[in-house]
Amino acid sequence: MKTYIVGGAVRDSLLGLPVQDRDHVVIGATPQQMLALGFTPVGKDFPVFLHPKTHEEYALARTERKTGAGYKGFVFHTDAGVTLEQDLIRRDLTINAIAQDEDGQLTDPFHGQRDIKQKIFRHVSAAFSEDPVRILRLARFAARFSVAPADFSVAPETMDLMRQMVAAGEVDALVPERVWQELARGLMEVRPSRMFEVLRECGALKRLLPELDALWGVPQPPRYHPEIDTGVHVMLVLDYAAAQGFSLPIRFAALLHDLGKGTTDPQEWPSHHGHEQRGVQLVDAVCQRLKVPGDCRDLAIMTARDHGNVFRAREMRPATLLELFERCDAFRKPQRFFDMLKAAESDCFGRAGLPDIHFPQALFLTQALAAAQAVNAGAVAQAYAGESQKIAQAIRLARVAAIHEFCQKISTP
Repeated sequence: MKTYIVGGAVRDSLLGLPVQDRDHVVIGATPQQMLALGFTPVGKDFPVFLHPKTHEEYALARTERKTGAGYKGFVFHTDAGVTLEQDLIRRDLTINAIAQDEDGQLTDPFHGQRDIKQKIFRHVSAAFSEDPVRILRLARFAARFSVAPADFSVAPETMDLMRQMVAAGEVDALVPERVWQELARGLMEVRPSRMFEVLRECGALKRLLPELDALWGVPQPPRYHPEIDTGVHVMLVLDYAAAQGFSLPIRFAALLHDLGKGTTDPQEWPSHHGHEQRGVQLVDAVCQRLKVPGDCRDLAIMTARDHGNVFRAREMRPATLLELFERCDAFRKPQRFFDMLKAAESDCFGRAGLPDIHFPQALFLTQALAAAQAVNAGAVAQAYAGESQKIAQAIRLARVAAIHEFCQKISTP
């Protein structure tokens, strides 16, 4: 019986990055031996155990055989005779197929160290094509290892293999929950645009998120978008949100804010009148299809619908501003409204080649909302005691007046 550290812990150590979690593979052991040593079984499909003291995962070396479509169509085999190399060859990328023994010695049968030095994602074997989740994982790794000193690219032969997998329909077998899980993790990486670039290059984006894929090649007004292409703009917006450390719901909203532009009539390009409402329908469809959590869905729909109104806020009348606050439920859920402003901020600053960009709308709307929130609704209600039908209108009028007073104050020299 011999144990090795495998996978991400070895890879990250070689890259000089912090090691978060350590996974182990055990050679020459049986489940009974692991139980006798005090390990706790946790694996359902194959034997995985938790160490009695460190609680790190120890998996018995295994082989696998493809039996059906998708990522669940596998039969696993494990026994004391499975070798380390047999276990490593089933892994996705060469950089993840390196093992380290208890003395620190590395076993690298597929030249993962070479690919780490050359910064290349390369599949270990043809078995890569048997699991479509590996396309998503590779794309997510591209988003993670996309800045110096670890700016990785995909090996041409691996990209070709992923294209073949997409053409064969393997991606279509992915369940929505797993797609969302991988996309959400990728959105939280340092440069999430790389994930979508890789997915688009291999053709998977068109199958998984056709609404997003449709944005490439759609022009925008050059006065406001020097980058011109809507798909390029969305990637800049997403990376800005990531650079600011914004939350997952904000990043997701930034990703989908311009979906409606992919359905506009080409004869109307580069203007996209009415794209916000079309975008709402598309965002809702994406969220239903991928079973996106409610907080991400709600913010994405709000942003798609009202990000244009945020930019026009200084031109709105007080009553229209109040309608915006009410539509966004800003009085009950102000933080979600502020998150929408952050997504709109990302839209503003995610533009290439525009010097001296400013975004005063966020402060303006925050202060206007504060003015409306300051209205004592209880006092207004007391003034109309016994006239319940008038209370709501009276509160609205008081809030409009408060917003008007605020606008007048900031416009006075």
